[in-house]
Amino acid sequence: VQLVESGGGLVQPGGSLSLSCVGSGDDYSTYCMGWFRQAPGKEREEVAHIDDDGTIVYEESAKGRFAISRDNAKGTLYLQMSSLKPEDSGTYYCAASPVCGTVAFRSGYWGPGTQVTVSS
Repeated sequence: VQLVESGGGLVQPGGSLSLSCVGSGDDYSTYCMGWFRQAPGKEREEVAHIDDDGTIVYEESAKGRFAISRDNAKGTLYLQMSSLKPEDSGTYYCAASPVCGTVAFRSGYWGPGTQVTVSS
């Protein structure tokens, strides 16, 4: 079972970035999938998740700026980020869990992360 993120990089404030997470080794179509981020010196926080039925939940600061989606046929999770701010910087992780929820994700599958830096 493996999740691998890609798409991170350096972007200017106000810019956009698209992240992808490819899963292998299991059928993720039945999983709740989520994006998390961790800034230096801060705890990891959830950005958004999408359940297997398509239900989506965003963290407050991500609402209206980020869009999470999934392509089950490709085993891929996406995060389209726009109007990026310096405080969006951090390592972004994708995660998979049989059910949604903070506790459930902790014991789920995680990718190694991809770095996002928002700076001028």
